[in-house]
Amino acid sequence: MRAFRLRVGGFMELTRGQIKRLRAEGHRLKLKPVVIIGQKGLSENLHQELETALAHHELIKLRIPAFDKPGKRALCQSLCERHRAQLVELIGNVIVIYRRNTETDRFASLLGS
Repeated sequence: MRAFRLRVGGFMELTRGQIKRLRAEGHRLKLKPVVIIGQKGLSENLHQELETALAHHELIKLRIPAFDKPGKRALCQSLCERHRAQLVELIGNVIVIYRRNTETDRFASLLGS
């Protein structure tokens, strides 16, 4: 289980400890995939749903199509860059991403912010 750390323009990169705590929180909350990317790929409606989910939940799980490893990493990177999020975990066809919401900041105590 390896978390790929991405530096997204203007955003602080999560430390290994923070990623580990977010990954554990995802398991503790028993997150179910909030967004499922189908065969049609990344539509504008899907991006709007992802924005809404990130704004509301901060930590979300997505199910992505079955690609090879480089394809999955490229998809994760493009999603994270577009939505200013951090990749927490990539296992199989499921990814967990995090974007801090400064208004609610649900995970501030967990991340030490």
